[in-house]
Amino acid sequence: MSAEVSLGIPEMPAPDYPADVRARLETDAAEVIARYPGSRSALLPLLHLVQSEEGYVTRTGIRFCAEVLGLTTAEVTAVATFYTMYRRKPSGDYQVGVCTNTLCAVMGGDAIFEDLQRHLGVGNDETTADGKVTLEHIECNAACDFAPVVMVNWEFFDNQTPESARQLVDDLIAGREVRPTRGAPLCTYKETARILAGFPDEREGAVEATGGAGPASLAGLRLHRGDPGAHIVPQQAEPHRAESGEAESGEEGE
Repeated sequence: MSAEVSLGIPEMPAPDYPADVRARLETDAAEVIARYPGSRSALLPLLHLVQSEEGYVTRTGIRFCAEVLGLTTAEVTAVATFYTMYRRKPSGDYQVGVCTNTLCAVMGGDAIFEDLQRHLGVGNDETTADGKVTLEHIECNAACDFAPVVMVNWEFFDNQTPESARQLVDDLIAGREVRPTRGAPLCTYKETARILAGFPDEREGAVEATGGAGPASLAGLRLHRGDPGAHIVPQQAEPHRAESGEAESGEEGE
């Protein structure tokens, strides 16, 4: 008897949500759709909505979005697979992303990512056995002046080291309180997805805690405005070596 061969084609049709879950999501979806002049524009927040239900975008979630928006599942899948913020498989309560783009990488991001893989015993885009942490390397998060940066459920943890990153994931797994360098207190990935769908963050003090850009990000603006208190921390660099026949730095005019 020949072994069954999988062609990678998803089982169709996708199952529906239980009746009570479906009714609740339809109410939420109607609120989201009402914000837009064209219902198709609601697809991105609706994908976050279904992600908040199961922690990733399931076939059932894709079917739901297609049905409430009058789209095909192919159209919804094309969007869900394009954006990396939509998970396509079960993930942890905390999405730990290590920036490995250019500046973060050279400042230590690559070392942090490799260290966390060893420490957690997972590879890229894999989840710890307890379902707490999903680790992945991510692209630039526009926080280069705080490099290397780690993000947990899209909240910033700036100026990280392998040691501080290990402590961070250990605290997440142990259930200890973890506070981002900037931004709101942490919540689970499902809760984050619901906020990204456009629903209010009802945690006490969370909105006020979001804050703004840090001092390093605003240094250039303050200099432009002539703020006498603005300063830039000098970067360490190799000593200047003059070309042949050129005066060494500090010699000219002595």
